[in-house]
Amino acid sequence: MEEDNKILWFDEEEETPEEITVSFQEYEISATPNDFNLNTIFDFIESGVVKIPGFQRNYVWDKKRASKLIESILINIPIPQIFLYEQSKNNYLVIDGHQRLMTIYYFRKKRFPKSEARAKLRRIFNERGEIPEEILFDDNYFVEFNLDLYDPSTKKKSLLHGLNYSTLGELKTSFDLRTIRNFFIKQMIPPNDDSSIYELFNRLNSGGVNLKPQEIRASLYHSLFYEELNMMNIDSRWRNLLGLEDPDIHMKDIETLLRGFAMLLKSKDYAQSMVRFLNSFSDKAKLLKKEQIDRLRRLFNAFLDSCSELGEFPFTLKTKKFNILMYEAVFVAVCEPYMDKEFGVIPKISMTKLSELKSDKDFIVAAEKETARKINIDKRLERARAILQ
Repeated sequence: MEEDNKILWFDEEEETPEEITVSFQEYEISATPNDFNLNTIFDFIESGVVKIPGFQRNYVWDKKRASKLIESILINIPIPQIFLYEQSKNNYLVIDGHQRLMTIYYFRKKRFPKSEARAKLRRIFNERGEIPEEILFDDNYFVEFNLDLYDPSTKKKSLLHGLNYSTLGELKTSFDLRTIRNFFIKQMIPPNDDSSIYELFNRLNSGGVNLKPQEIRASLYHSLFYEELNMMNIDSRWRNLLGLEDPDIHMKDIETLLRGFAMLLKSKDYAQSMVRFLNSFSDKAKLLKKEQIDRLRRLFNAFLDSCSELGEFPFTLKTKKFNILMYEAVFVAVCEPYMDKEFGVIPKISMTKLSELKSDKDFIVAAEKETARKINIDKRLERARAILQ
């Protein structure tokens, strides 16, 4: 039931054909293969040379599946290659292979994350930017990573069953020296354009647990602004507005925050599709300076305070589910007058005015079909401004 709640907590939007059609574009991409041993790969992860967008996308394997991967390595069965995107010199982002790399990392650390603690681990990562050693060795979050290679159907277990990295004996050196093929991907033409990498995320992950657009976006366009979004996302006032205690596993809550700011700052530049618009905004947000991000944080804080008298589930429309369209329209209308001035307090949002917006015929029509069309976005913002400002 918990997983269902995380999937169904928001109203889905209706995608138009324009939204889901990908235009043809040819890229020039270099793909350089390298075979690294596991000891080197572990060092790359430890040093931050290879960045895994883990905890932005949860680690989802159970111990049996993870143990099978380690067994395959130990008995010299080839495992799938890893794809890394070269963001800059000695700075690589995992495009495909996150679960495999995290399994290797956890096995070397001799710790395995408890399934019930993974949402909390993600919150800790968002707050601290890492999983500290004291958390890694806290039994509330992790257990010992002893290989689980028992097959209950045959009542047989591998000779490796129950071993961990420290108890491998002579196999430890063999494990450390096993190699995995890594492909280093770099977009050559057009330069300074990550669109091909976004496509690679989509296509390479299509055979496993699919990544959502925001999961790809958060990895590809990571920045100080995104770090701030992560901090905003765990604010208790924001969680109360969402009606969801823990961050959404597919980052729909982060995407909601992103859309609010994108519409507030760049709604005039919007052109379909929403995916491309949010990608472009995220890319440009990498250039935001700390003082600009701090100002946006203060604005968001003032907005949250202005919502303090709205009660439960204020940003709904026809159902009790959180409605992104309602939120972004209200956020833009309420915050817009304070964008170009110093402010301390935004007046409380009137529940009467919010109810008026929810029953406004023009707003409802623009929120029912083809919601990502510019004409409908403009109409929703126009009606929110007229009623709330």
